[in-house]
Amino acid sequence: MSSVQRQSSSGSDGSVVDDKKRKKMQSNCESARRSQMKKQKRVEELTVEISWLQISNSQIRQSIDAKDKAYSEVEAWNNVMRAQEKELTDRLRYLESIEQTFVEFSGVFDKDINDLAEMHDSLLNPWQLPYSTQPITASSTDMFLDWP
Repeated sequence: MSSVQRQSSSGSDGSVVDDKKRKKMQSNCESARRSQMKKQKRVEELTVEISWLQISNSQIRQSIDAKDKAYSEVEAWNNVMRAQEKELTDRLRYLESIEQTFVEFSGVFDKDINDLAEMHDSLLNPWQLPYSTQPITASSTDMFLDWP
């Protein structure tokens, strides 16, 4: 009888082991399903994040392109302004040199301004002599008195 008990207990032990195996497999399946759902959820979240990052990246590129274009325009305008500054600086130096020359010779012009005006009049009327036309009153004898 003890052998029968052993068989029945070992038979019941087999069903207990089968139940444990079945429960363990069921638990593993549930765990795998949860893990797979969690993984799928994470993939969906990353897909949404990738889309958002691509949109953001596109906007940033557009902003950079716009700023690059504006920079190029400002740089071109700056080059034009530098060229104009150089041209105006050269003109100013030229005019300052003319002014300096005028200042240096202004004393000559101030002293002889009346002479220049008379000379100007004589040039306008070439038949009118700039000196007086009175006759010279000297005799030939007076001329040789002081002759050595």
